[in-house]
Amino acid sequence: MTGVGGGSLMTPLLVLLFGFHPATAVGTDLLYASVTKTVGTAVHGKQKTVDWQIVTRLAMGSVPASMLTLLVMSRVGTMSGSATSVLNLLLGAALLATSISVFFRPWILRWAGEHIHAMELRRLQHWTVLLGVALGVLVSVTSVGAGALGTTALLILYPRLPVARIAASDIAHAVPLTLIAGLGHWMMGSVDWQIIVPLLVGSLPGIFVGSYFAVHVPERALRLVLATTLLVVASRMAYEHATTASSILTAFTRRPPH
Repeated sequence: MTGVGGGSLMTPLLVLLFGFHPATAVGTDLLYASVTKTVGTAVHGKQKTVDWQIVTRLAMGSVPASMLTLLVMSRVGTMSGSATSVLNLLLGAALLATSISVFFRPWILRWAGEHIHAMELRRLQHWTVLLGVALGVLVSVTSVGAGALGTTALLILYPRLPVARIAASDIAHAVPLTLIAGLGHWMMGSVDWQIIVPLLVGSLPGIFVGSYFAVHVPERALRLVLATTLLVVASRMAYEHATTASSILTAFTRRPPH
């Protein structure tokens, strides 16, 4: 219905409703997304709506950034108790940024159109690669960002391209990024294969139902509902982090002196 929701909603719901470890939720969602994005890319590829130059520039930044991020995560460890609190905080921050991007996108694009003029080609290429770097780090850590944040940033950088072409290019770029990041999480042991198949089976009827209602629901209403949902989920993730941090602090302060 909205083009957003895979990582933005799937990952926090796996954590909050089903009790998955944040790292497992992120890794599982990334591999799931790599399959769905591949199908979406095939459809857009047949319609010739993918700008492969944009995809290549994004991948030049995101793929190395994702590999480096995964290497750091493997050295630090993602399944420990302290890592859980950090991942919850980062996930909440990413969701908050996504909700702002979704709700204020028309105003953001209007401001960008008035203040940011067309860049020369070389500078535009550099900014696209840097955007890929940011998305590579963000998606590898939280599985959030490739949808709403990536699309909004691309609309700012390429204001003359049709929105459909931007969205298709963003989906195509997500294929190698989510696949590499998902495989990295699998190698770290943070993927639950048992729920990937049910997620894929459930997504098929979800696509048909969502596509039907998307035509009948005003775009402004969809944006408001999605932004509000993301804001509520982000607040819940922040609350979970604050509660965990408070418990740790209380236990530490009550520890008897040696």
